[in-house]
Amino acid sequence: MSAAQADAAADEPLRIEVVRGTPTDEELAALIAVVSEEYSSQEAAATAADEPSRSAWDLTARSLREPLRREFGWGGFAG
Repeated sequence: MSAAQADAAADEPLRIEVVRGTPTDEELAALIAVVSEEYSSQEAAATAADEPSRSAWDLTARSLREPLRREFGWGGFAG
């Protein structure tokens, strides 16, 4: 979901469809309170860290070797 879609979804009012039964206004209010609280707690926990931590393996890894320079040939000790 893009940021524009998320903004558009946030502007829409909450829609609840009752499939069975006839809940009272208090029951619907309790449902909305519980669901919105759980959603906000999960949303807060789902945020990514600002900077990912590097593992010890990444910190000790050496960089790749430079490509072999073929213009020097095999006799590298000619002086």
